[in-house]
Amino acid sequence: MTLPERIRLTGQKKILTLDGGGIRGMITVEILARIETILRERSGQPDLVLSDYFDFIAGTSTGAIIATCISLGLSVDAIRNFYVSSGAEMFDKAFLLRRFQYKFEDEKLAAKLQEVIGHDTVLGSDRLQTMLMLVMRNATTDSPWPVSNNPFAKYNSSSRPDNNLNLPLWQLVRASTAAPVYFPPEIVRIGTQEFVFVDGGITMYNNPSFQAFLMATVEPYKVCWPSGVGNILLVSVGTGANCIAKTDLDPVKMNLVYNATSLPSALMFSALNEQDFLCRCFGDCRAGDTIDREIGDMKGKAGPSTEKLFTYMRYNADLSRNGLDTLGLRDIEPDHVQKLDSIEFITQLQEVGRVVGERKVEPNQFDGF
Repeated sequence: MTLPERIRLTGQKKILTLDGGGIRGMITVEILARIETILRERSGQPDLVLSDYFDFIAGTSTGAIIATCISLGLSVDAIRNFYVSSGAEMFDKAFLLRRFQYKFEDEKLAAKLQEVIGHDTVLGSDRLQTMLMLVMRNATTDSPWPVSNNPFAKYNSSSRPDNNLNLPLWQLVRASTAAPVYFPPEIVRIGTQEFVFVDGGITMYNNPSFQAFLMATVEPYKVCWPSGVGNILLVSVGTGANCIAKTDLDPVKMNLVYNATSLPSALMFSALNEQDFLCRCFGDCRAGDTIDREIGDMKGKAGPSTEKLFTYMRYNADLSRNGLDTLGLRDIEPDHVQKLDSIEFITQLQEVGRVVGERKVEPNQFDGF
């Protein structure tokens, strides 16, 4: 089945969205491993991969890497091996003279992306088995860019000289992962113009879940899947959240360096909560932790519309001391798993993801789909 045929095929549609979060994507991978196992058992297909089940995969930053791998048909085990074997190289320390500008060099990250995705693979490649959306920020135009391989989209028309489907897929993924302070920006030539892109995690789509739903349903994107709790399943997976109260914060120390290093994480946390909350307001939430003490988890609660527009599940980990203790992970230090570049603690990140998968992902949550 071609991608246009899969998009136009009538029946239920399943969407998978993956947050940004650096090497904390290992948490996502282990949660996805649990989902893949459940889907294999339910279908009786031991070789099922997530691209067989989900019709549309969306990801931001590290989520863009994982989403692309899934859309290419890789198993979660293969994605796990890629992250474990390549994580340290992808987050290669910058040369001393450039350390002031960027924390990491991007050459090895680019090489690894080309290795797994293919140097000549473009966004419109028929190697992609699902609809795919990658989120980045166009610093040149000062706007978020949710780019997809949707063959019906305005800027994916073969009649356009700036057809996005002709762009190198690895470069778009690299652009989505170009976290300010951590990596240099990515320059992408589109038609006759060059644009400077940075990490989509500093847009409101670090959690791309509600944007993916909109792309799948609103008329201008020309996908136009029918909404409804029995028509669309949206599964959203995070990389861990850590809201750290700073009761002893000295306002005098909130200088340029402080803000430059703290704002990306602050934006990511705000974005994931906003998108998650929107999905719970407009979707029927089957799985998800408490968002805050006022609104709770929104399960069974009314939203602004009379009817819920899709079925929704959200899986994430609270990486605070209390959150880890609740998961039974008292031996893991929060500081080890909260950073976006905790390469030396990959195994601990994996353990967090495995426990979240075991405790929060249940087979009956997929009933009806």
